[in-house]
Amino acid sequence: MVVTRLCSLARGYSGVSHALLERLVWMLNENVIPVIPSEGSVGASGDLTPLSYIAGALVGERDVYDQGQIVPVSQVYAEKGLEPLVMRPKEGLALMNGTAVMTAIACLNYKKAEQISLASTCITALNVLALEGNPSHFDEVLFAQKPHPGQQHIAAQLRDWLNSEVQTEHQSSRLQDRYSLRCAPHIIGVFEDSKVWLRQFIENELNSSNDNPLIDPVNLRVLHGGHFYGGHIAQAMDSLKIMIANIADLMDRQLAQLVDYKMNNGLPRNLTGATDERLPLNHGFKAVQIGVSAWTAEALKQTLSASIFSRSTECHNQDKVSMGTIAARDASRVIVLTEQVIAALCCASVQAIHLKTLDGKLSEVLATFKAWVLQTFDYVVEDRPLQHELQQLVDRLENLQLLNSGLVR
Repeated sequence: MVVTRLCSLARGYSGVSHALLERLVWMLNENVIPVIPSEGSVGASGDLTPLSYIAGALVGERDVYDQGQIVPVSQVYAEKGLEPLVMRPKEGLALMNGTAVMTAIACLNYKKAEQISLASTCITALNVLALEGNPSHFDEVLFAQKPHPGQQHIAAQLRDWLNSEVQTEHQSSRLQDRYSLRCAPHIIGVFEDSKVWLRQFIENELNSSNDNPLIDPVNLRVLHGGHFYGGHIAQAMDSLKIMIANIADLMDRQLAQLVDYKMNNGLPRNLTGATDERLPLNHGFKAVQIGVSAWTAEALKQTLSASIFSRSTECHNQDKVSMGTIAARDASRVIVLTEQVIAALCCASVQAIHLKTLDGKLSEVLATFKAWVLQTFDYVVEDRPLQHELQQLVDRLENLQLLNSGLVR
């Protein structure tokens, strides 16, 4: 949030001094970060309440994170031999009156959504193999007839990653797979096709002067407007959370196929690795599947648009507001829930491949993805607590480790 505010103020139209910009840079370099509440913004006039905590930290008030500890910023200044910043005219308003909080959250959400798209495509490919699905559903000629580029991109990835001896050796007895396999490109592809405008909305907001009033340094004018209004971020985040929740639902339905012996083409019930007399005593991924259904339901529940809940505030001066920060926070929650779903599906799909003895027959990308999962997951034979392994995977996803792993270049 400090970075996003700095991006805006450094454009030179907000009437702030170099000293203020330099203090923000110092905070970033020294990892002295203001403690900012997540709630309290209606998204116009920008993120007034949360951003006031950055302004407060600059003038020696409020608390900050320093070396991982929450301490008064006045204590940090004293230890560093610094004086609190003395605000000049317009600087307090410039800091507080903008869209930096919602934009910061949106930036993180976008990158995590890219990772969810990648992971869900890898998982789908593994599940097509484990369920002995029909790879012809992703045929190039077929997808040329519906020219959504993102949808075509996901289908092409599935074709490429299924391009191994497994593809021809394990054809489904069904002419058509269930929709959660067959229509995966159509679901994941909605996000892929929306990436262009989502990124444009977020980057334009990030690189804008979004406080009020603005200062025209060339013609020496004060420009009064409404650039603090977070409508574009609100629209982007309200849309993104629907796309991501739909991917969570897709993954939930794929897991339902994997664990159900009536649908999984010969996999053990609940993907248990136990055999013989131990089989009735083990439940495999049964509880995991219940958890995935709960996370998915909560993610879907969070998709109601925040931007439609405008409330008149500030004695009706702010009589129409964006709710962009709430939209971004909602999207962030949907993403975390979906990461939990993805973590569970990572384990389940790798387990299913192992149970079908397909480990050595995977394409390079799928073998690399499986190895990435197995860094913090062991195949389940006898029932054991999976909480820590799932949490480790969620933590790795939160830190964008899959996206930054070089899996796809």
